[in-house]
Amino acid sequence: MKKEVFVLETIEERVRERLIKYLSRDDTGIRKVVLKLFLNGDKFTTGDVYGHLHNTDFDVSYRGVSAMVGLMNTRLGILSIDVTGDHNIYLLKEDYRDIVRNVLENY
Repeated sequence: MKKEVFVLETIEERVRERLIKYLSRDDTGIRKVVLKLFLNGDKFTTGDVYGHLHNTDFDVSYRGVSAMVGLMNTRLGILSIDVTGDHNIYLLKEDYRDIVRNVLENY
């Protein structure tokens, strides 16, 4: 008789795995820069992120940045979003700060 083994992953472990996969497909380093921006800053609109990337010599379009930040929000689940004003405002969720910091330090 074969025993079944169930591995229960914590949310933190899943987020860590997703972050590592996300960064592994980052050929230009842009994703790492955006994650560091959220880690070291506070709240940002897509325009804020676009301006930061543009000032750090990344060749990006506003739409591309919007898609990237939206993807971080939906796929990674590490950002909270405030949609009450004219522009979406994104913020790194407090619960994930240490995970993001740890992944960035070790990646």
